Amino acid sequence: MTAAPAPARFVSPVLLAGCAILLVSFAVRAAFGVFQIPIADEFGWARSEFSLAIAIQNLAWGIGQPIFGALAERVGDRKAIALGAVLYAAGLALSAGATTPEAHQILEIAVGFGIAGTGFGVILAVVGRAASDAHRGMALAVATAAGSAGQIVGPPVAEALLTVVPWQTVFLLFAGAVILSLAVLPAIRAPAASTATLERSMGEVLHGAVRDPSFALIFIGFFSCGYQLGFITAHFPAFVTEMCAAIDPTGTLATLGVTSTSALGAVAISVIGLANIAGTLAAGWAGQRFPRKHVLALIYAGRTVAAALFIALPITPVSVLVFSAVMGALWLATIPLTSGLIAHIYGLRYMGTLFGLVFFSHQLGSFVGVWLGGRLYDVHGDYTVVWWIGVGVGALSAIVHLPIRERPSGALPSAV
Repeated sequence: MTAAPAPARFVSPVLLAGCAILLVSFAVRAAFGVFQIPIADEFGWARSEFSLAIAIQNLAWGIGQPIFGALAERVGDRKAIALGAVLYAAGLALSAGATTPEAHQILEIAVGFGIAGTGFGVILAVVGRAASDAHRGMALAVATAAGSAGQIVGPPVAEALLTVVPWQTVFLLFAGAVILSLAVLPAIRAPAASTATLERSMGEVLHGAVRDPSFALIFIGFFSCGYQLGFITAHFPAFVTEMCAAIDPTGTLATLGVTSTSALGAVAISVIGLANIAGTLAAGWAGQRFPRKHVLALIYAGRTVAAALFIALPITPVSVLVFSAVMGALWLATIPLTSGLIAHIYGLRYMGTLFGLVFFSHQLGSFVGVWLGGRLYDVHGDYTVVWWIGVGVGALSAIVHLPIRERPSGALPSAV
């Protein structure tokens, strides 16, 4: 009598290594908003100058994501991740010596491609392939939550370092951290794809996906996620610093244990990351029990209401932290659901490339949110218009997810 196969483990070396790389990658990436005011003040730049650099970083990340997804599927996950880390570190190190807006903007291309190589597209694909069908949704959620953990760590660490060393040194330290994250690379091993899956070429799979209306709806819906996340990550620390500047630091802020409005901005980003760990895990749980498209629609609707109420009501340190907690619970919760939706409909073999294409829409939204935030701030002197645009695109995303046909495509292989 043949013994039953042992159940696949939920916690695996691949998952742990992927979490470590994502944590470092997103800790550095989430800290960029903290540098808005220090860099602009040192060189006397308009807010839009460094904002454009971060916007270019987000766009390069989006362009690089399908490239690195395809590269990982062609030459191997570890080689793609290593290349991404080298580009990431090089972009940071060179940025430490940049003294013009144009130099920062050009170098952020390397940083953006580096994030693509060490970010969700490659890591979630390898984690998804390594996980069993029963555990895949939660494995993707745990890996995504690791990115949120990085968001908790990155901004406060950057803020603390800026009190003792110049921003250039912080960039160099972050570059070293990215390289050190490669120590876990040997654990990144995913099983080979099945013979049936390998029978279809990447071209056939891509052709079938881009002709599918559901893929187009996922692509459009992910735009607002990028817009909101990009804008808040890049501008929220500066927004909070300025909006709460009139509040006595010995009053409300001291009660909350925060010593300055700039520190409140960094703490707000960390609160978003902390709340998102719970939100992302909850989204992974819900995605295994309910239609993913419905959960996604609810998340986007929740973001829309939260952003509208925040900007419409008086802004105080307490409202900043409450909004951060609510928004955080919905922050990266879209990632495991969207990546899981793609794996469910189109299969696992080219999940990295297909998610990379959808993620380009996300990063296009990030580019618009970051750049528009800086541009409209310079024109109007505040961020109000940009917030309301975000409310509108969030409502659109909630609507466009509803018609998605959430079932495996007959024209494409599916291993889920």
